[in-house]
Amino acid sequence: MSEFGDAARNGLSPAQLEEVLHAVGAARYHNRHPFHNQMTSGALTKGQMQAWALNRYAYQSVIPRKDAAIIMRSEDPEFRAEWRKRIDDHDGDDGWNGGIARWLKLATGLGLDANVVKSEKLVLPATRFAVGAYLTYCTNRTLLEAVASSLTELFSPIIISERVPAMLAKYDYITKDILAYFDKRPALASRDSDFALAYVMKHANNPEKQQAAIDSLVFKCDVLWAMLDALAHAYGEKGNIPPGAFVPEPA
Repeated sequence: MSEFGDAARNGLSPAQLEEVLHAVGAARYHNRHPFHNQMTSGALTKGQMQAWALNRYAYQSVIPRKDAAIIMRSEDPEFRAEWRKRIDDHDGDDGWNGGIARWLKLATGLGLDANVVKSEKLVLPATRFAVGAYLTYCTNRTLLEAVASSLTELFSPIIISERVPAMLAKYDYITKDILAYFDKRPALASRDSDFALAYVMKHANNPEKQQAAIDSLVFKCDVLWAMLDALAHAYGEKGNIPPGAFVPEPA
């Protein structure tokens, strides 16, 4: 059981529930991960940056699918209309002019082949399992739990504000154009997290549902943390790259 495993045992007011959700992010969001700290300090090699971008693409590409699964669960047309904006943001008008395409631009800007990235054949097994677990979670758990798991977006502007300036300052091969994915994300993440938080505040109306919402956010933080754990293990100093995964060119 996590440190938040019985946070709602006695029931929480909306303000208290929101406080606990923010505490989850403060304790468990992946801007605390050593791999992220290495990135922002300028300590990663270009090969490590490539591995991060390639593996993160597998996560980015599944986002519209998990959002479609969430929409499928809702009988409320207003909810569906609002949540559909997330799919539009990532897929764009034709599938390749939204956030996924901008992430692909980031990956190719780092020197990766677009078809290799899109195939996802070279991602780490742990990345594949983590991303699959997230999709399964949003498909099979309650709508409240699926929505609450998206609340990591509350903290997305924080990590972007740390990551982007550091990447531009500390890696001479990274340009603002390569990082175009991040231009719109803080505003979109704030819009989406405001809606999701309001939904959770309204529907987590007893201790059991409040705890489910808290646990869902913990789970999503674990997914993101596990992905960085896998990168650190595979591409760290000991070089534990599993068979079939991306191998950076020698520096």
